Amino acid sequence: MIDISIIIVNYNVKEFVKNLLYSLHKALDNFSSEIIIIDNASSDGSASDIKEKFNYVNVIANKNNVGFGKANNQGLEIAKGKYIVLINPDTIVREDTFSKLIEFMKATPNAGLTTCKVLNPDGTLQLACRRSFPGPWVSFTKITGLSKLFPKNKLFSKYNLTYLDENKVNEVDAISGSFMFFTKEVYQKVGGFDPQFFMYGEDLDLCYRVQLAGYKVYYVPKTEIIHYKGESTKRSSIDEAKIFYDAMHLFVKKHLSSSFLVELILRSAIIIRRFIAFANTYKLSLISGTLDFVFFTSAFVLAEKIYRPGHWSGFPEEVKPWIFFFPALLQSVISTLGGAYKRNSISVLRSILILVIGFILASALTFFLKQYAFSRAVLLITYLIAESIYIIWRLMAKIIFKIGISNSVKNTKTLLVGSEKYCTELTKKLDKSITDIYTVVGFISETADRIGKLIGNYTVLGSLENIVKVIREEKINKVIFASHEISFEKMFKIVSQSDNLNVEFLVAGTELDYLVGKSAVTMLENIPLLKVHYNISEVSHKIIKAFFDFGFSLLLLLIYPFVFIISKFQKNKGSFVKFILEVPAVFSRKKSFVGPKNNSKNLQLYLGKQGITGLWFVESDNSLNKNDLSKLDVYYAKNQNIWLDLDILGKSFSKMFFGYEK
Repeated sequence: MIDISIIIVNYNVKEFVKNLLYSLHKALDNFSSEIIIIDNASSDGSASDIKEKFNYVNVIANKNNVGFGKANNQGLEIAKGKYIVLINPDTIVREDTFSKLIEFMKATPNAGLTTCKVLNPDGTLQLACRRSFPGPWVSFTKITGLSKLFPKNKLFSKYNLTYLDENKVNEVDAISGSFMFFTKEVYQKVGGFDPQFFMYGEDLDLCYRVQLAGYKVYYVPKTEIIHYKGESTKRSSIDEAKIFYDAMHLFVKKHLSSSFLVELILRSAIIIRRFIAFANTYKLSLISGTLDFVFFTSAFVLAEKIYRPGHWSGFPEEVKPWIFFFPALLQSVISTLGGAYKRNSISVLRSILILVIGFILASALTFFLKQYAFSRAVLLITYLIAESIYIIWRLMAKIIFKIGISNSVKNTKTLLVGSEKYCTELTKKLDKSITDIYTVVGFISETADRIGKLIGNYTVLGSLENIVKVIREEKINKVIFASHEISFEKMFKIVSQSDNLNVEFLVAGTELDYLVGKSAVTMLENIPLLKVHYNISEVSHKIIKAFFDFGFSLLLLLIYPFVFIISKFQKNKGSFVKFILEVPAVFSRKKSFVGPKNNSKNLQLYLGKQGITGLWFVESDNSLNKNDLSKLDVYYAKNQNIWLDLDILGKSFSKMFFGYEK
């Protein structure tokens, strides 16, 4: 019998699986082992890619996605190890993960299931790695948020057991299916996952059955893994919230009797979660619609007070206050149908047009409602007031609060951890990335004797011993490790020590062709842009930009003669003077106010007319090279709209006059 069987269920996360396999290779050095991967009909070529690059792995390629539990059972049926590990593909393990858990299992004969400390990519504890069973009270505190409000109170925080010390061994009700460690003997007595659970809940069910068989479940934080949670579900179309709560309901029905109260709580949770998800997705639309309704109603009330001819003293008391709400409701319906409320943007021009349409329709209705025919004048005043208010609040939202405007590119201050050769190669890869800007601040070596050494254009700022201090002092956003050079144990230590520094840790593939991070896999290859059409190429954007350039240049031409005369007496012309001197070029349509620095194409992609200012001016500093400036031009072309142009102009003027961007 071999020592350890590793079982991994994969669905469209092959880059994560590769990273896991590299970490497993180090962790299994002192054990005889087998690795079984069940691929649940991935569409990213996972099965063939893993077979080709890791020929020692036993890959089972399913034709359909049979779910997490069934797929694990396929691996369990053929596993030969004394110890069995069920582990998610989007994880990495420490070198001592299995040795520490085997040591604990040998010292604890009643241990049926164990897990280690499961970390998020930012070094914080992943709360789902230890839990209680979802009884009525536990379910209630979880769904109502009491467990989050009182995380250290034993009465309210039983679901995720946040009142327990995360660094101490504890017996718990359940552990997460992302990492489970148990013996072949336990599997033979208890069996595998219940196939009724497609995803979620199967781990709770197994933990419950393990305890019914006389064993205990333990959380053992003597070692750690990192879990990039939810990577497979991001790549599927499943309703995650519904499946989760359906699984909880199935568990309760199966093991805790069919409680009407628990069922009511769980069903309510599904509805609440869906509402919250909807509200979060469409929050800008909902806020915009609510503000418009309130402002329109207020405008109608104000219009009624303003319009008081001699023969009319206002609306009859019997129709108040409902008469004020009906036109606002009608306009809200027209605005919604007219597409005035977008998920990620607010449009001034569209809102004006829809208000005009609303006025025409509302006025037409008064011909059919003769008793309210006197209100047409009030309607006209209402729409004039509403027009002003709609424009003002939208402009304030865009210009002051930047709502609906793509933010300027912010550079990502990055540290590279590895050998000199690796760091140099990786900087070249990062520079070739077209749309992402990584501002490499410096390198981190394994040992302190290299600190201060200049490698190309970069300095070795520190070693693994003081990397946390470097992260804090340099205000680093991202740290990239070389998975084949830095031990996973050392990576884990750094991640754990940096859990409050708001820094993202990424692991580079051994061939430097991808980065694994908490939100996605970033491919470090050039993206072909030959057939891509960005905002700057759209006809509507071109027309609006042309009108703005013409109108604003016409206005600035009034001061051009004075600036031109002043410039003749200046040896060193300031940024503002140079800007005004370029205005005639904008007026003649040779240039634009905002655009790329040079009138050129990037990989045959149209990036717009040359600009007399742009992101290249606003974001320029000593840390940006020519490649970075080129990426800024691509970013601008992709996200261009009149509000981004106004934002860039505002920052440009601020930099011209005050030397910084506001």
